[in-house]
Amino acid sequence: MLHRPIARTLTAVTVAALAATAVSTAAAAPGWSGGHHASTPLVLGHRGAAGYRPEHTAGGYDLAAAMGADYIEPDLVPTKDGVLVDRHEPEIGGTTDVASHPEFASRKTTKVIDGVTTTGWFTTDFTLAELKTLHAVERLPAIRQHNTMYDGLYQVPTFQDDIDQAEALSVKYHRPINLVPEIKHSTYFASIGLPMEQRVLDVLRRNGLDHRGSKVIIQSFEVGNLQWLHQHTSLALMQLTSASGAPADFVASHDPRTYADIVSPLGLRGVARYATYLGPDKNQIIPRDASNHLKAPTSLVADAHRVGLLVTPYTFRNENSFLPADYQRGTNPADYGNAIAEYELFFSVGVDGMFSDDTDTAVLARTLWEDAGRPAKAA
Repeated sequence: MLHRPIARTLTAVTVAALAATAVSTAAAAPGWSGGHHASTPLVLGHRGAAGYRPEHTAGGYDLAAAMGADYIEPDLVPTKDGVLVDRHEPEIGGTTDVASHPEFASRKTTKVIDGVTTTGWFTTDFTLAELKTLHAVERLPAIRQHNTMYDGLYQVPTFQDDIDQAEALSVKYHRPINLVPEIKHSTYFASIGLPMEQRVLDVLRRNGLDHRGSKVIIQSFEVGNLQWLHQHTSLALMQLTSASGAPADFVASHDPRTYADIVSPLGLRGVARYATYLGPDKNQIIPRDASNHLKAPTSLVADAHRVGLLVTPYTFRNENSFLPADYQRGTNPADYGNAIAEYELFFSVGVDGMFSDDTDTAVLARTLWEDAGRPAKAA
């Protein structure tokens, strides 16, 4: 399902130079095989198929699977009664129709979460039964006007709903559809009496999924919760990192380390003691300058591979609004740019997977990359 044609014309001089640097950098990593550190790069359906459906909905998860995603990604937050549900943030004013429900008008409030003051409606002020009366809406209607056609069609899923749907999708599409849940705001939720980690494990264990063979990957931007999980489950863990700032649990405990420290060679050795994957902001791999043009790749992928970590950056999207200037086409931020060129550049660095809003584009780019003679290493 390709909504707009995406030409493969590259900005030849820029991309060739960047790719040459990327290959040279990645070649230093053990396991490098001309394009991939491990097996064929994974396509991780970011919040479902957020480029085509409102995020975190059954329709988005189904579409991501249909388009070829290896994993679908639910972000997890708790309800007032402690049930895990799918929202990128606990504030739901921008992702549901809660504002149109007069019965919940008095629930609008202001909270400080990880140092950020936000006004709106929050999952922690709603029971699951109340949340199930709401429906999802498109978070970025100005960029993804097409997605607004699906506003109001889907409820807010629970983590159990995700597991049930992944099982059904695996049968429907005759291949495993795996889950890569993210635990959101761990320190904050623990501070208000709704700790997340044991809840996540309890749901997985009830479904027989708390073992490495289930191929569930648990992610977090915090560190302490992943270290705790490493002691309590054999599931693969992913340390997410941001291009700026520090993990919320470090800030709360006055630990001076930042995400920059975590992705340093020394920091990555520490990550490898508890995690299998590193999920960095893609700009930590190939930065952009002040004019939004690409700079030379960093050594992050090679450094991570050197200590045995697999690297799955986020987030790849088709629209000009999210692309580097090198790959934008025209001036409309909602139009598609040369997204395939961006994927190919990151494949040349040797990443092991990508979080994408547009699964079909990611799968096509991966196929084109491999068909062009960059064979994947056997899993």
